[in-house]
Amino acid sequence: MAHGYLNHFLDNRKVKVYSAGIETHGLNAGAVSIMKDDGVDISKHTSNHVDEYKDIDFDYIITVCDHANENCPYIPSKNAVRLHHNFFDPSKVKGTETEIHEAFLKARDEIKAYCKEFVKLYFN
Repeated sequence: MAHGYLNHFLDNRKVKVYSAGIETHGLNAGAVSIMKDDGVDISKHTSNHVDEYKDIDFDYIITVCDHANENCPYIPSKNAVRLHHNFFDPSKVKGTETEIHEAFLKARDEIKAYCKEFVKLYFN
């Protein structure tokens, strides 16, 4: 979701956004759906492992959960600004369809606000 919002808010800027994790699970249908509801299509995104990007010299590295922040391998980027925010993980919620939808909505709105502020702080 963060990848989708960063691309959205960085529209028309020459910025390359990458997304990866310490595990790959494929796209989460709930995330794809809730982003579509907000007009952001992430259906073509891929689930990549962080090791795929080990040779890229990033400007910013953002970890989005405590597990990744604590377990992510060190990414050697010379001058990267490293940021961390532990977002609520809706994929862990069990319950009714409505409860799961509300969980994805909560996460989406948190991520959207964070990404909007990130772009405002670092790219305006």
